[in-house]
Amino acid sequence: MPLHVLPEPRRGRSRVIAASAVVAVLGASGVYIATADAAETVVPGRLQAEAYSAQSGAQPEKTGDADGGRNVGWLASGDWLRYDNVRVGTTIQARIASDNTAGGTIELRAGSATGALLASIPVTKTGGWQKWTTASATVKQPPADAQSLVAVMKSGQKSDFVNINWFTLGAAPTSTPATSASASATPVVPATAAPTTATGAGWVDVDQAKWQAQLAEFKAMTPRPITNDPVRVAEFNASCTVSHSKTDDPIVFPNLPGASHMHSFLGNDSTDASTTTETLLKNAGSSCKPSADQSAYWIPTLYENGKAIEPHGVTVYYGSRLADTTKTVPFPQGFRMIVGDAKRQVDTPKGAPGQFWCGGVGGETGRSSDGNWPICAKTAELTFQLTFPDCWDGVHLDSPDHKSHVGPADSKGVCSGKYPVAIPSLSFVIGYPTSGSAAGFELASGNASSMHGDAFFAWDNAALGHRVRDCIVQKAKCNTNGTF
Repeated sequence: MPLHVLPEPRRGRSRVIAASAVVAVLGASGVYIATADAAETVVPGRLQAEAYSAQSGAQPEKTGDADGGRNVGWLASGDWLRYDNVRVGTTIQARIASDNTAGGTIELRAGSATGALLASIPVTKTGGWQKWTTASATVKQPPADAQSLVAVMKSGQKSDFVNINWFTLGAAPTSTPATSASASATPVVPATAAPTTATGAGWVDVDQAKWQAQLAEFKAMTPRPITNDPVRVAEFNASCTVSHSKTDDPIVFPNLPGASHMHSFLGNDSTDASTTTETLLKNAGSSCKPSADQSAYWIPTLYENGKAIEPHGVTVYYGSRLADTTKTVPFPQGFRMIVGDAKRQVDTPKGAPGQFWCGGVGGETGRSSDGNWPICAKTAELTFQLTFPDCWDGVHLDSPDHKSHVGPADSKGVCSGKYPVAIPSLSFVIGYPTSGSAAGFELASGNASSMHGDAFFAWDNAALGHRVRDCIVQKAKCNTNGTF
């Protein structure tokens, strides 16, 4: 696995975990777990940045100076690092580097990314991604016991703004950093990072009693007799428009208003950072039909020449791509998932996967000057389709990366192994009222490659159950009303 060559200028936000003398482990959650590099200098009380128990948005790399070892880089606003079973003193220090003039802060929180704020470490431009300085912060009320510590990155802009080499969690270290690498060093706190399991932080268990009751209700439903000779495609849909826009994301950044890039929300008009299953079910207002669908769906906002271009419509399809559609069951109440990667920043020339395309007469007539966006005929419009996985682990409503509780069918089109439960295959078909130009577009999350979608389900159980039973199980194309 290639290492990031230093001091190479920053480009796209690559998500490669670099190799080290101590091998990184991929936990059951799909989150990378890493111990400190064997070349790190041992200093009492020092916590190496890459010794996290879990992370979002981080990438370890070699550190290019005499202190040796590795650092964690590519950190942008909203990214986080979690360290378990650590003790915090009255002074916290962080060895940091930055080549971003915007700067920001590293918030250190107790227990979780939304836990009590212990300290904020300021980040300013240091002159390079490997030009290191030590910043400090005072902890007014240090926790009495060892616990999880979460470092949350905050900045006023979306690009990478800080690298972190290490933390000290007590008073300033008294040892002088060595100028040569130690061949057997490991972090002092904690000694190792245990692999994450599917029962730890970030995993949300389904309430099995409620789920079994929902499932029993579904299985007892009598299928609607098929009439009108429908197309034999397993499908029904919700017809949606944009309800509102906010820099919130209740799945990735729950209870952190303004922590995300701008999203265009579809469906439930109450959706914000504090959204829960209960708030969705309580609020009946929605920009989707049918009214029985109180779910929240969202995508990054699209901009053309700095102006937001909202979709004129989004059809949310519920279908099946499985060999046997009769195995499909409804989503459990409160289920959530994400498809795509907001941090994927790569070029998308014509023919690349994950393309925006031109829907309508005339289709694509050219490409933007950067090659990443189609230019459509005046009779066509910019279009995108997002398709979610169609198999579920049967245990969790959510996972730490919001993806690891769902997965694809096997090579025979069957849900099996880690994902034995067949769920409807969700798909967003998004139409934008624009043909584009050579100037191209920009997503609130960045390049076209960063297109992604979120779903937080809150249907009336009977309405969803009948649609799955009538339309998907019977393999009959239904309309928005759930009829043939």
